[in-house]
Amino acid sequence: MTRYFISTVRYDKVMENGLTKTVNEQDLIDALSFTEAETRTIKELTPYISGDFVVSQIVKSRITEAFFDQYGDKFYKVKASFIVLDEKTGIEKKSANHYLVQADTFDEACKRFRERMKGTVVDYEINAVTETPIVDYFPAKE
Repeated sequence: MTRYFISTVRYDKVMENGLTKTVNEQDLIDALSFTEAETRTIKELTPYISGDFVVSQIVKSRITEAFFDQYGDKFYKVKASFIVLDEKTGIEKKSANHYLVQADTFDEACKRFRERMKGTVVDYEINAVTETPIVDYFPAKE
């Protein structure tokens, strides 16, 4: 089972104007535990960050599934509700799920989500689409 963690890293970054600024950056990590998420965050970011950095926070994400495209620059969280009929009572119930979609624009994120959901048998509705502060995604190694 895939578990997603959001890892926040704090480090000093040299800006375009030459000044140094302390920044917080969030990355999505596919890991089995908090310990593995922290270890993989350090391993993945060490080649890209010069100087010291600190993994300041790791939280378990509510993301159910992630749809990634190598061409998208941003990550959008899509909240979708599946409409399920309770066979005993005959009442429709909604089950909310969160998805992460990599895309360049809001419209592209909606389009990619709908494309990925074409084969589903259950009816769904999109409740919200929001841009996230996530900078990168590190999948589990096979």
